[in-house]
Amino acid sequence: MSAAKRVQQWATFARTWHIFDCKWQDPYQSANVIKKYLMGLHKPIYHPMNDCGDVVVCINSREIALRGDEWRKRAYFHHTGYPGGASWTLAWELHNKDPTMIIKKAVYKSMKGNLQRRHTMERLFIYPGEEIPDDVMQNVSNQIRQQRLVPQRLDHIPEDEVQQYPKVMEYPSDYVLK
Repeated sequence: MSAAKRVQQWATFARTWHIFDCKWQDPYQSANVIKKYLMGLHKPIYHPMNDCGDVVVCINSREIALRGDEWRKRAYFHHTGYPGGASWTLAWELHNKDPTMIIKKAVYKSMKGNLQRRHTMERLFIYPGEEIPDDVMQNVSNQIRQQRLVPQRLDHIPEDEVQQYPKVMEYPSDYVLK
């Protein structure tokens, strides 16, 4: 086997580390993308009984975006295992308690419910902000593309760029804005 083929084979079987920015992303659409990398669906050697998935690091889970009024209407179920231990928590309450939990539950639910699911979830690292430990960041070698474009806020655009932007018309000096 040539050296090039050996490297190609090693890259296919090796676990690569991917980073995904959750800022302004729908967690349920993002979960389908993250699931593909965690389970290894993007690799040509994928088989349901083969554990060939990669590691995914999610950042900015505090800034996810749910559609419409799902923050108020979506409820998450939890049961302690004891009689009467069922509880339902609204999405905004769960997000205030733990900003990583909505992404974690979305990815967990998007995978098929087999015995590998819990083991596969151990390769998912979720951080509420952009602060990642150095030992994790050293391993990251790939970036997963976001589903939605994140718009830039107007107050974050430099004043020079705003002034240079072409104007449709010039208002007269005595014009009063109401």
